[in-house]
Amino acid sequence: MKVDDCLHTALVCLGMLCCSFTMEIEKMNHLRSSLHGHHEKGKEGQVLHRSKRGWVWNQFFVIEEYTGPDPVLVGRLHSDIDSGDGNIKYILSGEGAGIIFVIDDKSGNIHATKTLDREERAQYTLTAQAVDRNTNRPLEPPSEFIVKVQDINDNPPEFLHENYHANVPERSNVGTSVIQVTASDADDPTYGNSAKLVYSILEGQPYFSVEAQTGIIRTALPNMDREAKEEYHVVIQAKDMGGHMGGLSGTTKVTITLTDVNDNPPKFPQSVYQMSISEASIPGEEAGRVKAKDPDIGENGLVTYNIIDGDGIEMFEITTDYETQEGVVKLKKHLDYETKRTYSLKVEAANIHIDPKFISNGPFKDTVTVKINVEDADEPPIFLAPFYILEVEENAGPGAPVGRVHAKDPDAKNSLISYLIDRHTDLDRYFSISPEDGSIMTTKNLDREEMAWHNISVFAYELHNRHQEAKVPVVIKVLDVNDNAPKFKEPYEAAVCEKPQTNELLITIKAEDKDAAANGPRFIFGLPPEMIQKPNFTLQDNKDNTASVYTKRTSFNRQTQDLYFLPIVISDGGSPPQSSTNMLTIRVCGCNGEGKVTSCNPEAYILNAGLSTGALIAILACIVILLVIVVLFVTLKRQKKEPLIVFEEEDVRENIITYDDEGGGEEDTEAFDIATLQNPDGINGFIPRKDIKPEYQYMPRPGLRPAPNSVDVDDFINTRIQEADNDPTAPPYDSIQIYGYEGRGSVAGSLSSLESATTDSDLDYDYLQNWGPRFKKLADLYGSKDTFEDDS
Repeated sequence: MKVDDCLHTALVCLGMLCCSFTMEIEKMNHLRSSLHGHHEKGKEGQVLHRSKRGWVWNQFFVIEEYTGPDPVLVGRLHSDIDSGDGNIKYILSGEGAGIIFVIDDKSGNIHATKTLDREERAQYTLTAQAVDRNTNRPLEPPSEFIVKVQDINDNPPEFLHENYHANVPERSNVGTSVIQVTASDADDPTYGNSAKLVYSILEGQPYFSVEAQTGIIRTALPNMDREAKEEYHVVIQAKDMGGHMGGLSGTTKVTITLTDVNDNPPKFPQSVYQMSISEASIPGEEAGRVKAKDPDIGENGLVTYNIIDGDGIEMFEITTDYETQEGVVKLKKHLDYETKRTYSLKVEAANIHIDPKFISNGPFKDTVTVKINVEDADEPPIFLAPFYILEVEENAGPGAPVGRVHAKDPDAKNSLISYLIDRHTDLDRYFSISPEDGSIMTTKNLDREEMAWHNISVFAYELHNRHQEAKVPVVIKVLDVNDNAPKFKEPYEAAVCEKPQTNELLITIKAEDKDAAANGPRFIFGLPPEMIQKPNFTLQDNKDNTASVYTKRTSFNRQTQDLYFLPIVISDGGSPPQSSTNMLTIRVCGCNGEGKVTSCNPEAYILNAGLSTGALIAILACIVILLVIVVLFVTLKRQKKEPLIVFEEEDVRENIITYDDEGGGEEDTEAFDIATLQNPDGINGFIPRKDIKPEYQYMPRPGLRPAPNSVDVDDFINTRIQEADNDPTAPPYDSIQIYGYEGRGSVAGSLSSLESATTDSDLDYDYLQNWGPRFKKLADLYGSKDTFEDDS
């Protein structure tokens, strides 16, 4: 620390000397400076020559980080017109003027009042000017100069990152590049060695080294093994001043991880593995696992397993579980404890990915012996055949033998076996089985034509352990017996003309038999003996399971007999043969000249004999008329009944008008338009009727109809009454109910105040006089009763 202080003081002094020396040189080089071409005119028209200036300066220097007690003298400004009498005033402006830099306005000395940092600002641009102290008139034009901050080594190197992480493969050669670290120095690289850095390693030797000039970290030892040590911590230092004494330094930490390479083969931890598996196991079931250890990681540690030898190579297989890196031994075929009880396998474990660089470390595989013991298990019975096909004749009757199934216990104890039919496969219970020996019998007659095959399942189970059972499918074929006679393949019907040709072909018939082919065709067709004696038709067997029917007669009369039934006997070729008699319907029809059938309906003759064509047309016409009448009647019924008197749908008299404001009495002629009570149809004429036609047109008297805007209710009502009474076209059921005075003749009397003034009432209405001007009219009408009586 003491050496650093001395060095700092020496540098400050050296900087001040340099500044003083520079200032003296500048004084010698710039004693006088001339500016030409500048002229000014005086007030009196004289041409004044601008005085020449002679500044003593160039650029000034000040050392950064100066911490002395007095302000640092930066330099001095002096004009050659300054005679030293104090009449010239020096003014300083620009960057930091008055704050960082101050000037003595008399002497021109510039001082730095604050500590400067070159890394914050390397230079300042200022402007100086000489003016008259009394008038502040500029004596010289302003000129700029620069103050540069002189650098010192006050910033240590700094790395870009505080911590670095890098990877390098294990067993890398010496000098393999790992990572490059970089530091920076904020000091001026153009001045001295303050920013010249040198790298060195503080921790991490002898495994790694660093290049002094570039900061590249390299491996320093060969064959570094990740399995021995995976991670290394290295400390790198960067020092300025070229690494010499007194320089500042900075450090960073580098974490270097060795990445894996496949340099280790897999190894089994033991030479023999023992496993066991039950003989009841099914193929695919696991017998056990083996695992070879490989210290490598990732794909370098992947191991695959194979069976390369052993007497169980046909019975077992091995697969690789890549999640656990284990070899899984699985059963490939069914085992039998009674046949073979032990198996031996030779299993090999090998790396999948092998690095050729380390092939000399091989071989990258290992082998192990696996011994597997088969355990005895209580096995279910085994049928001697995987399935059974049995036969039985149809109609054999209950108890007929069908066949036998046989199962045995594969275990050494050879337990007794019992048999049972799965009733889900024999819902109709056609068969039964002997529990002791497995003999199957029928329980009812079987019909091959109904079901030719029966598929059932038979269980075999141990008597002492019902859960040990086996099932076998049994297919029972029902053999055919000739128990069905042949018959027509479909219902046949033939047509014959009344005048057919001799031996004319009417129809060709086919037969069918539900029995099997051995008991069916070939079919033999024939006629009964009674039909042969008096034949109307003949039958010919075509020898191909078909027969043809021909006409024997040449004349038929459908009015006498329109239908003939021909019995045909059909026999099959079974043993014993079956036969049936089938009836062929032959209809006598009318034919045209070409022999084509036109009509086979015998009723046509009956209709022609009873009704003529005109009668049929009359009947149809009556039916049509009746239909028209019914349609018109329904249409009239559905029509909407219209009112007898034509009223507009929106008659103003049907409108209900509600007024919430109080009227002004009889003098209020605008509160309600009495014309709205008038029928607009009746203003200009009369109301016509729909049900009758009036004999003459009624013309209302013009003097009886009040004006539309009339407010005389009494006249309006009287007019309407006279119109109704004198109108001969008004219907007798007129619904207009208009009264001249409401309530007349009523026991309850009138509820209106229209005639209150003329009725004998004991009510006193004098209080209306006190209700104000709004009720003055009512008070005059009703409150003056006594006055009228006195006057009379």
